[in-house]
Amino acid sequence: MSSVKLKGGATEKILSPAEQQAKIVEVRKLIGPIADKFPALFSDASILRFLKARNWNTKKTVKMMKATLKWRLDFKPEKIRWEDVAREAEAGKLYRANYLDKQGRTVLVMRPAASNSNSGTGQIKYLVYCMENAILNLNSNQEQMVWLVDFTGWNSSCVSLKVSRETANILQNHYPERLGLAILYNPPKVFESFWTMVKPFLEPKTFRKARFVYPDNPKSRMIMDELFDLNDLEPFFGGRNALGFNYKVYAEKMKEDDKKMSDLIFSSCSSPSYLQSVLSESQNLESENGSDEESSGDEAVCANSEEGDESIQDNSPCSHKKGEVDGQKDA
Repeated sequence: MSSVKLKGGATEKILSPAEQQAKIVEVRKLIGPIADKFPALFSDASILRFLKARNWNTKKTVKMMKATLKWRLDFKPEKIRWEDVAREAEAGKLYRANYLDKQGRTVLVMRPAASNSNSGTGQIKYLVYCMENAILNLNSNQEQMVWLVDFTGWNSSCVSLKVSRETANILQNHYPERLGLAILYNPPKVFESFWTMVKPFLEPKTFRKARFVYPDNPKSRMIMDELFDLNDLEPFFGGRNALGFNYKVYAEKMKEDDKKMSDLIFSSCSSPSYLQSVLSESQNLESENGSDEESSGDEAVCANSEEGDESIQDNSPCSHKKGEVDGQKDA
């Protein structure tokens, strides 16, 4: 095992493949039989991502994964369908692009100024829907995605600090290591103060994945040239794709993806009858680990949404399919 020093004095451990596998085995052993009931969340690939997010600390990893299991059972992200979030999508504030970056990664486009809703609950539900859909559409050789954020027309009233905090919580704690890169395109000067407020919510690793790109800066523009084919990009990113976001076309695409999601869930769903017992086991495991060493400020926190207050019903479909991740693919 080796390590590298990062900005701010933090260190990141570097493990060999054999050491990584040993950590995976240790996590699986600590989690116990519950791992077999949710093979996607507790697949090797998924455990590996959670381990990386917790810098290979197995106790913190187990705690984080149990929190994610509880969140998924409460929030039921795999059950969200297009009709549940279609209103949030109308203005094109967040959508999966119809192109990939040059590495073949899924691209999510965010346009905060296009927000058409003041419902924090609705915004978070749509965010989760988009994450599940993006993962569903990842290439088999990719685990991460790229976020493209367009700041055209942005001002501080475009975004809620509370929603931003919840967004960071969900993305970092329940979809770890899914972000490959975040491009913040042409942010106004006033964004600097907002970025300062948001920074404490972001883990250092997440913060380092953000790139500021300004169209009037040649060096900055090179980032876009290196990452994307400009014929694919929308004009507000300096591209030549005049078609952009079409709500009706996008809606049909999402409905088709919903069918894929349903097929994944119901084709190999574990018996729904023991979801309640699974949750009980998860809570018991949390109690057993209550005396574990306290984790740092980046410890996982369960999402507190209105949906999270729902009780688990016996007729809830299972969250995962074996061999698929975070609700669809290998987690």
